[in-house]
Amino acid sequence: MTFETAHSVTLKIWDRANMHHTLDAMVEDLSARHNTTKCRIAVTCSGPNTFTLSLRGSELASA
Repeated sequence: MTFETAHSVTLKIWDRANMHHTLDAMVEDLSARHNTTKCRIAVTCSGPNTFTLSLRGSELASA
C-alpha cells in the first residue's frame, strides 16, 4: 500500500527481507523526481512496517 502527496510518500512494506532495498529505491526515486540530493529526503517510521519519505528543507517552500 502506498500513499503519495506532492512532497511525501507513505508506504507499507510487508516483506521485511527487502525493507532496506525498498527504502533505498524510494529515496532514490523521490530525490530524482524533485531534483535534489538524497540527504534532503527524511525517512520516518510512521507505524508498524509503515514508512514516510518526505522532502526536508528549502525545497518545500519553493515547490
